[in-house]
Amino acid sequence: MRALVISGGGSKGAFAGGVAQFLIQEAGNKYDLFVGTSTGSLLISHLALGKVEKIKEIYSNVNQKTIFNNFPFVIKKKYGIDEISINHWNVVKNFLKGKKTFGESENLRQHIRNSVTIEEFQELKNGPIDVVVTVSNLSLNQVEYKSINDCTYDEFCDWIWMSANYTPFMSLVRRNGCEYADGGLGSIVPIEEAIKRGATHVDVIVLHTEINYMNRMPSRNPFELLTTMLSFILDRIENQNIRIGKLVANQKDAIINLYYTPTILTTNSLIFDKEKMTRWWKRGYLYAKNKNEETNPITPNEHE
Repeated sequence: MRALVISGGGSKGAFAGGVAQFLIQEAGNKYDLFVGTSTGSLLISHLALGKVEKIKEIYSNVNQKTIFNNFPFVIKKKYGIDEISINHWNVVKNFLKGKKTFGESENLRQHIRNSVTIEEFQELKNGPIDVVVTVSNLSLNQVEYKSINDCTYDEFCDWIWMSANYTPFMSLVRRNGCEYADGGLGSIVPIEEAIKRGATHVDVIVLHTEINYMNRMPSRNPFELLTTMLSFILDRIENQNIRIGKLVANQKDAIINLYYTPTILTTNSLIFDKEKMTRWWKRGYLYAKNKNEETNPITPNEHE
């Protein structure tokens, strides 16, 4: 069984889309299982359907308004660099409404429903491919994996939404008496789950550089400090996920192919810029192509 695993990474998911496009369309990989976390969860349904061009168009055109009905940031360009600071009015407005987060992402929920049709859901559910999204159950302090085979259409769309809700900046969702948030808070690279579900060959797209090249600048405001702290925590979770995944793969004799981002794409993955994301998609495709050619060089006899 072959699986494709896509990690969390916000707007950097565009790079993952490009890698996946090469693996599916050019390398000809046939996947029996797709497992995604956060932004990975937003990609995998259409990838499993083979509708790469559709998800490329959808993903490349996402912006802040597509996701947030209450955006907690102010984004300013300074010396060509995006700087974020708190949108005090929006945050206060959210708290006055009794919300527990700085921002709300109801627009993303509707966008998912507009992007994944009932017909596409039924095609996937009735087909041989399993599609699994990762969510964090904060109430029970555990990670949960939601398969399309166990869900109704409404449930599956909502699990995708919850998987991508990067709290405390996006919605915190209460379901079945529990509070759910971004799957990356517990399992940002769910390699272990793919192997547990029977995968013997796992292609993993990690939306982070293999080696840490970053020396972060000092935080200029509380929001930057908070995003920096969360990034630090998620990096540690990611490293642990990969180590555990490799250990489980060795125990189960499974093969793992890791596709990291070769360079730092952004320092704030909550900023969605069409021009940059379109460029990242192309870079992901070319990176996977080059990596594949290095791993599987064409010999002279293969041209005959």
